[in-house]
Amino acid sequence: MANSKHPAPQGILKGKVALITGGASGIGQATAVLFSKEGASLVLLDLNKAHGESVAATIRENGGKALFIGGDASRTKDCERAVAKTQREFGRLDILYNCAGIIRRASVVETTEVEWDRVMAVNVKSIFLLSKFAIPIMTQSGGGVIINISSGWGLVGGKKAAAYCASKGAVIQLTKALALDHAEQGIRVNCICPGDTDTPMLRSEAAQLGEPISSFLKEGAERPLRRLGRPEDIAQAALFLASEAASFITGTSLVVDGGGTAG
Repeated sequence: MANSKHPAPQGILKGKVALITGGASGIGQATAVLFSKEGASLVLLDLNKAHGESVAATIRENGGKALFIGGDASRTKDCERAVAKTQREFGRLDILYNCAGIIRRASVVETTEVEWDRVMAVNVKSIFLLSKFAIPIMTQSGGGVIINISSGWGLVGGKKAAAYCASKGAVIQLTKALALDHAEQGIRVNCICPGDTDTPMLRSEAAQLGEPISSFLKEGAERPLRRLGRPEDIAQAALFLASEAASFITGTSLVVDGGGTAG
């Protein structure tokens, strides 16, 4: 009899290889764990070596296949190295999940040029670079899936988050462009637009704004479903887009925000 606390994986990603940026924490970590349970082999790219190694080790201890690569997803050499090592270790790349992201809570007047460039580099340039190197590898295997993380603030504006809103709007348009350019190669490209999700990044926003974490999180939960998102909520959306259940979906933005942008 299957253990009710640890049900046997359905294995809908069995035999697939996924490269996840930002896989050391938050949404990236939750997705890595879920993808592994569903049979995928994982490569995690993140700047946080200690956390990334720990996530990969935990996946292996639970019978999965995972390796960690320390690196910056906004740097060309690190992205090229990550894709090359994925192919070298697993022989293919089926799923690229561009999950790495940062936020600067400030208006354009308050944002420095360095801060603007860094937000754009991590949130947008990283997708360009990883896709640039991943697409030829996916094409060799007859296709693949690219999933990008945008935000509800890529669809609607938000106060004191100018660089972040601009970057996430760019992710949506880049997703559409990639989907159009590479459909003939059997590559589907979609993005997810999360609402406020309880991650280390969300909690860092409270510090940036000088607000108590408890009141900040309470405000974030004021949406139709009356709660914050969980990393696992976003991971489930990514699993759907990565699976054959979404085989006729490309170029779209899946909003997962508890109804926050509904009206």
